[in-house]
Amino acid sequence: MPNMEGANVLGLRTVIYAAPNLAETKKWYTNVLGITPYFDEPFYVGFNVGGYELGLDPNLQPAAGSTLAYWGVLAIEESVRQWVELGATLQAEIQDVGGGIKVAAVCDPFGNVVGLIENPHFKLP
Repeated sequence: MPNMEGANVLGLRTVIYAAPNLAETKKWYTNVLGITPYFDEPFYVGFNVGGYELGLDPNLQPAAGSTLAYWGVLAIEESVRQWVELGATLQAEIQDVGGGIKVAAVCDPFGNVVGLIENPHFKLP
């Protein structure tokens, strides 16, 4: 594996989702996350989620792609249930991928796929 420090790579900082209706999308994510945005402008809304940024961009269109960002959760069953109760649809069932790690994916009401991961081995400093 290459040394990422040499490339000045610090790691994941921001994940941005499409928000064609920014006000509606902001309201939904405020409800799902249980926090208000730290940055709230007509061109971009940003939430601080555990030290990482979840951004909403009204100029971005939802697109199917090969990249899926996973947000860490403490209890995946509870998290998936909560997201679905609040309007997301299940994209990929909870799957145990080994080593006590479980993943799932939901689709928000705006067409963005959001990965969820319960990983007991990953601890932030």
